[in-house]
Amino acid sequence: MQNNNVHLIDHPLVQHKLSLMRNKEASTNSFRRLLNELAMLMTYEVTRDVAMQDVEVETPLEKMKTKVIDGKKLVFVSILRAGTGILDGMLSVVPGARVGHIGLYRDPKTLMAVEYYFKMPQNMEERDVIVVDPMLATGNSAIAAVERLKELSPKSIKFVCLLTCPEGVQAMQQAHPDVPIFTAAIDRQLNEHGYILPGLGDAGDRMFGTK
Repeated sequence: MQNNNVHLIDHPLVQHKLSLMRNKEASTNSFRRLLNELAMLMTYEVTRDVAMQDVEVETPLEKMKTKVIDGKKLVFVSILRAGTGILDGMLSVVPGARVGHIGLYRDPKTLMAVEYYFKMPQNMEERDVIVVDPMLATGNSAIAAVERLKELSPKSIKFVCLLTCPEGVQAMQQAHPDVPIFTAAIDRQLNEHGYILPGLGDAGDRMFGTK
C-alpha cells in the first residue's frame, strides 16, 4: 500500500532497528535508544524537501555562497506521551526546530481520542509542521491532532510514525488527504483492541517501562 501520500521509509538501517524494537525481549533502555536512533534516520527522509536559504560563509580559503535550512520555521509536534521518543531523535538532527505538544489519550471503550493538553509555538501560519507518534493504528489520535493543528493554519503538515496498518492509513487519508504519511512499516491489521498486528506492543509502555 503505497501512493503519493504514503511514504514507506525502507532504508536497511531503519528496517534493522525496527526489527530489533519489535522483539518482546528488548529492554526498556534498548527500546528507547533504538527509537531515538530510528527517529534520527527517518528525519533525513521527512525533511528532504524542506526549504533552504542562501548564506555567505568564509571557508579557510575563501568566501562562498551556500545553503542552510531555517530550523526555526519547522515545528515538531509530539502527540503525548509516546511521541516524545521520536521527538528527541528528530531534535538531535534539527536542534533549531520549535516544539509543540498535544496531549491525547485513547478512550479504552470507544477507542476515540480525548484531548487534555495543547501547546504550540506562536505564528504557526509561518511554519511547517511535522506531527510525530509511534503508531498510526485506528487513526483517531492522529486525525484529532491534525484537526486541531489545522485551526492554526500552518504552511504544511506531515505525519510521521514507526508503524501503521491499512485501517490507519485509510482513516487518515479519508480525514486528511492533504497530509503525507511517513512510516517505517505498514503492518497487517488491527486487532479487536485497536492494536497493530504484528506490531511491537504499546510503544509508550515499552519506552517508559510502565508495563
